[in-house]
Amino acid sequence: MVREWDPRTASSAEMASLLATLNAVLAADLPQDPPWRETSLREYLAEVMPGERRLSWVAQAEPTDPGAPGTVLGQVHVLLLGDIGVLEVLVHPSVRRAGLGRDLVLRAARRVYQEGFRSIGVEVVGDTPAVGFYEALGFTREYVETRSVLDLAAVDWAELAQMATGIGAGYHLEFFPGGPPDDLIEAYARAKAEVRDVDDGELRPSSYDPQRLRDSLDTLHRRGMKPYIVLARHEQSGEVAGLTEVVVPAQHPTRADQYDTIVAQDHRGYGIDRAIKARMLLELRSAEPELAEVQTWNAQANEAMLKVNAELGYRPDRDWCEYSVDIAELVHRIDPPR
Repeated sequence: MVREWDPRTASSAEMASLLATLNAVLAADLPQDPPWRETSLREYLAEVMPGERRLSWVAQAEPTDPGAPGTVLGQVHVLLLGDIGVLEVLVHPSVRRAGLGRDLVLRAARRVYQEGFRSIGVEVVGDTPAVGFYEALGFTREYVETRSVLDLAAVDWAELAQMATGIGAGYHLEFFPGGPPDDLIEAYARAKAEVRDVDDGELRPSSYDPQRLRDSLDTLHRRGMKPYIVLARHEQSGEVAGLTEVVVPAQHPTRADQYDTIVAQDHRGYGIDRAIKARMLLELRSAEPELAEVQTWNAQANEAMLKVNAELGYRPDRDWCEYSVDIAELVHRIDPPR
């Protein structure tokens, strides 16, 4: 049975069953990734940025007990943002290759088309069954990033401390758990706006407008995701010369997610990128004692940041690919007219 589903009203049993399916998928496809926890999972699935919407469906087995919900065997949700819908599909490994994934994609695609969207995108992890699945449905690869993972147990902390101080004269670093203070929001947003054209391939936009940045930070907190920020300040002007963001999710607190790392054009060449990332790791060591790994994504053409990450100890892990397809063509391929 496939039905539309709202995490805000789902029962605790449904949430637990969905979590079990998610972790079964991770164990099969990404066995080195940490399992997710139930902490703030409902909030993670329910909260979205202002102006965005998420639609969800679940596939459930017939309940063995008439008073209990059926086991969640699969789930699809689509995030509607800008002029594209972004898809995510989970199918329990025990019921794959039986048409359930195609059915879930079809449900979402029909609805997104009715909402007036013309294309749909999806993030696909390299070397997983999802690559063949989406390519068979006509999705085209548009953009590739490399995910790298840093094992904190292998870090040389003395060397890292030296990296954190290797910044040019006239700059200093500041650490802000929870996000930048409001009096720095506008300068912070200006620094991010400078590189707004760099990441055109990303399905989800970054936050360049000051109010959107505030809303983004509020949403992260509501989703159970704690942001940490390190800034490089230019002492003469007070401007934000560089920034790096790491988020520690309550759902998998042993592995943090690296978000943006940016150095403003006029301040490049002073060692800011490596220093701010090194300082971040040093702060996280004490702020998040449960943390064991940090994962980051970089465009394959971004050789400078890939070099910095390698110096810090990150190791390439997987390709992370973005695919898209015309929705009308997708629906026709899955469910052709008879």
